[in-house]
Amino acid sequence: MATTRTAHTAWEGNLLDGTGVVSFDSSGITPQPVTWASRSRDANGRTSPEELIAAAHSSCFSMALSHGLAGAGTPPTKLDTKADVTFQPGEGITGIHLTVEGTVPGIDEAAFVAAAEDAKKNCPVSQALTGTTITLAAKLV
Repeated sequence: MATTRTAHTAWEGNLLDGTGVVSFDSSGITPQPVTWASRSRDANGRTSPEELIAAAHSSCFSMALSHGLAGAGTPPTKLDTKADVTFQPGEGITGIHLTVEGTVPGIDEAAFVAAAEDAKKNCPVSQALTGTTITLAAKLV
């Protein structure tokens, strides 16, 4: 069954001085402020499109890796995934780096890294972001 999730942003003003609020319509999560400064410099308590992409990518990747490991008979006890999305003003998103540490009984490091590479390639968010370079560091803990 297909699902659709919805968010919207209300923006006021120009790019450099304006402000916006991102609302998460589907989940009802607390709306978050967004500005150009929070995107191109320090966050200062505001989010950015890149942080939202990082959240989506880290969670999607974790789900894909968990599913792949379980399908291979080695379900994870814990996965801790971080996504770093780099934004360069004037160029856009220049790369995404995923870092995952996993506790997975019954698997060796090579098999874990291979499963993580497969999840990186095949999770739906990675596939949606194929226009950008995605790198990965994976290790068992």
